[in-house]
Amino acid sequence: MILRIVKMKFKPQYINNFLKLFKKEKKNIYNQEGCLKLNLYKDINCEKTYFTYSIWENEILLNRYRNSKLFQDIWPKTKKCFAEKAKAWSLSRK
Repeated sequence: MILRIVKMKFKPQYINNFLKLFKKEKKNIYNQEGCLKLNLYKDINCEKTYFTYSIWENEILLNRYRNSKLFQDIWPKTKKCFAEKAKAWSLSRK
């Protein structure tokens, strides 16, 4: 299994846009083959920082989603809201 964490810091005026987009697309992302869990978290010390936490069956299926039409539609809309470049980690349990 792959744990995927993405840290995103938003421009304040775009936070609501992002939250609406996430709410609208969460089910579509979760329904992608291999997605076992998908959550959104907000940093308790920084109102502008959010994290997505997702669990995927394997890296192949994660990458299939990252190359999908759905991701290609969502990511540019999300990216334009950023205050700085997102950071992402793919982790496996040892």
